[in-house]
Amino acid sequence: MDFRTTIKIDPLSEPIKHSDKLMLIGSCFSDSIGARFTAAMMAASVNPLGTLYNPMSIATAVERITRCRLVQPEELFEANGVWNCFDFHSAFSSATAEGALQRMNSAITAAHEHLKGCKYVFLTLGTAITYSLNGVVVGNCHKLPAAQFERRMCSVKEVTDALEAAVKMLREVNMAVKVIFTVSPIRHIADGLSANSLSKSTLRVAVGEITAQMPDCLYFPSYEIMLDDLRDYRFYAADMLHPSEVAVNYIWEQLRTSCIDPQSLQAIDRCERMTKRLRHRPMSDNAEVVARFRADTEAALNRLRADYPYLGSKELF
Repeated sequence: MDFRTTIKIDPLSEPIKHSDKLMLIGSCFSDSIGARFTAAMMAASVNPLGTLYNPMSIATAVERITRCRLVQPEELFEANGVWNCFDFHSAFSSATAEGALQRMNSAITAAHEHLKGCKYVFLTLGTAITYSLNGVVVGNCHKLPAAQFERRMCSVKEVTDALEAAVKMLREVNMAVKVIFTVSPIRHIADGLSANSLSKSTLRVAVGEITAQMPDCLYFPSYEIMLDDLRDYRFYAADMLHPSEVAVNYIWEQLRTSCIDPQSLQAIDRCERMTKRLRHRPMSDNAEVVARFRADTEAALNRLRADYPYLGSKELF
C-alpha cells in the first residue's frame, strides 16, 4: 500500500543546462531555491530587487528590470533612520539617500544585463493580497504602520493581467526567454487560513490561465508537492509556516530531476561539493594544515573551472 501521493512532473522539453543563465523573482521561496542554484555554481540572479510576494509588485520589478527604469530621488522616503523605496526590499535601504539610490540602481542595471542572456526566468508568487499607499501597490511596507496602507485581495483577472504583462516585458528584452511559474508553499496566515486558501487559489487559477494561453510559460508544482506529497507538519519549520530544510531539499530534488538536463546533474553534484568545501573553515590552528587545505581547494577549483570553462575565472565566493 502506498501511503503517499507523489506528484507527476512532466520534464521540460528544453531542460536547463548547467551553463544556462537564470533569474528568480518572487517570494522568499525564490531565495530558498535560488540558493540551491547558486550552490550548484549556476549563473542565477536571485531576487535582484529583493524578496517580493504579490504578483503586482513582481510585475513592477520586471518592469523596472526590463526597461531599466532607475529609482528617482523622489521615490525614496526616510523611516527609522534609513532611506527606502517601496519597490525594494529593506536590504537595499541605506543611511543616506545617495547610498540607497546607488544600491538600487546598480541592482536594476545588473539585472537588466543578466536578463539578456537568460534561458529561464522563475516567477514565484506568494500571495494575492496587496497593500497599497495612495492607490499604489507596495512591494515592502518597511515596517510603517499598517493603518497607512489599504489591504485588498486581487481578483484572478488582475493577477492574470499583471503576469501576462510581466511575460511580455521580459520578452521585450529577451525574445527566447521561457518563464516558469510556481506558487510558494509558504503559508500566509496573518489574515487567517481562509484568506490564505483564497489567495493561493487565486494565484493558481491565474497561473493556469497564463500557461494555457502563452507559449513557453510553464508551471512547477512546488505548492502541490508541499501540500499533497509531503503533507505533514514535520516538513515545516518551527513556525509551522515555512517549509523545513528537508522539504526545500526535497522540492529542489524534484526540480533537478524534472527540469535540469541529465548530463548537467554530474556537474551540479561536483559544484555542490566544491561549494561546501569553499564555505568550510578549517578548525585547526596549524598554519601548515590550513595552507595545505587552501592549496588543495584552489587546485580542485582550478580543475573544476578547466572542466567547465563557463564558470569563469572570477572569485565565486
